[in-house]
Amino acid sequence: MSKPTTTRRKALLELASAPLLATALEAQSATNELCFTSAVELARLIRTKKLSARELLAAHLKQIERVNPKVNAIVTLVPEMAAAAAAKADAMQAHKEPLGPLHGLPVAHKDLVETKGIRSTQGSPLFKDHIPQADDLIVERLHQAGAITIGKTNTPEFGAGSQTFNTIFGATRNPYDLSKTCGGSSGGAAVALACGLTPVADGSDMGGSLRNPAGYSNVVGFRPSIGRVPNPKAAFGWFTLSTGGCLGRSVADLALGLSAITGPDPRDPMSINEPGSHFARPLDRSFKGASIAWFKDLNGAPFDPRVRTIIDGHRKTFEALGCIVEQAEPDFSPAETAFRILRAWNSATTHAARLRQHPDAYKDTLKAEIEQGLRLTAADVAHAETAHVTMWRSFQKFLEKYDFFILPTSQLPPFDATTPYPTELAGVKFTNYIDWMKSCWYISTTGNPAASVPAGFTPEGLPVGIQIVGRHHQDFSVLQLAHAFEQATGFAKRRPAVAV
Repeated sequence: MSKPTTTRRKALLELASAPLLATALEAQSATNELCFTSAVELARLIRTKKLSARELLAAHLKQIERVNPKVNAIVTLVPEMAAAAAAKADAMQAHKEPLGPLHGLPVAHKDLVETKGIRSTQGSPLFKDHIPQADDLIVERLHQAGAITIGKTNTPEFGAGSQTFNTIFGATRNPYDLSKTCGGSSGGAAVALACGLTPVADGSDMGGSLRNPAGYSNVVGFRPSIGRVPNPKAAFGWFTLSTGGCLGRSVADLALGLSAITGPDPRDPMSINEPGSHFARPLDRSFKGASIAWFKDLNGAPFDPRVRTIIDGHRKTFEALGCIVEQAEPDFSPAETAFRILRAWNSATTHAARLRQHPDAYKDTLKAEIEQGLRLTAADVAHAETAHVTMWRSFQKFLEKYDFFILPTSQLPPFDATTPYPTELAGVKFTNYIDWMKSCWYISTTGNPAASVPAGFTPEGLPVGIQIVGRHHQDFSVLQLAHAFEQATGFAKRRPAVAV
């Protein structure tokens, strides 16, 4: 028999490999589908024994191997530790032991969070080899709920700034455009969710760190009321600018995560005395007659017109839900004073001693903020505290008339990943690395619960988030309106091409 020609040999090889290729594509498609299944549904599948924790972990590890090198969201991976935990989770179910609400779900923790036996760097070279001996409370609670730690997500140095990059791991990339930033500081968490690398991710927020990256990655982020997620290790137990929290690919997934991490703790003086089960209730409700205050210009803060167009276009979305929408906003000038001074004061108190010992280990923006904090006088801090309570009182008074306040999550779409922070917007020059995030940190000074929900895309395909702010301690009502908006618009269903 004569040998096949080169052309025929190529055709035979293609024919022989076709079934294998089809099988591989089917396997990848199945992995993708599982990795983008909602956390709520995954938990149900595991509870009903239609899916094992080990199968779910294997699918996510494959997705991480394939996609994470492109986006750099998960910076420390612990597959062996996760495999042991998944095997234990399946054994618990086989022995009919009680199962938590997140049983068998992989979870990634922000690299600011202490994780027992797992490197926790805080994005700083000073902690690049730090291995904690104990878990932070948020990690403990996720484990108690049955979640399985899969790794750590990237964050900027000490969580400072809404752009996720550091000298240890580099930058995390926006999954909708790899040349753009994903925001921060919970940037790795948001991207991990957007790319199907994990169904659950925790984070934290001072000036927008749960909301900004959610908006930039087309997922949901939620800044809860202070004390909703206790921090018994906080040096400043009465500090109200920073809080832990979580993100989700949907409001329902986020509420599931909150049901695990919220609840009182007697070691935190700000702790809210409501159980986590508060967030396990149905999200559906009518908003007929609900009153909404629509932002104006936030005391003259600049906005990219692409953001303004998308957000203003959603007035009709809320009106279609039955809401009564009126353009109104309080005076945010006290927030300008309070946030800048108290943030610098907190940075100085936290980092001054280390900065003196390691002056070259800090990025310039954070170093300048620490030095600013060191120059503050007692009178400066008192002035900031007075402004802070003025802002709080005026905002609560404002929301006596309105049920919710609506504004953009961020003032501009995702920018270049190599840019540390924007220095100009709409002709306004910025002098500080937090100037471009006023739409988030103005709300931080109020202490009110706020959610960022996917609101659409710019003509270039970049995600934009809308921010829903609720009344004092009315966290669940914010999630209910966020859920209603999400169901009405459907933007959260869009997946980044890099992850599919």
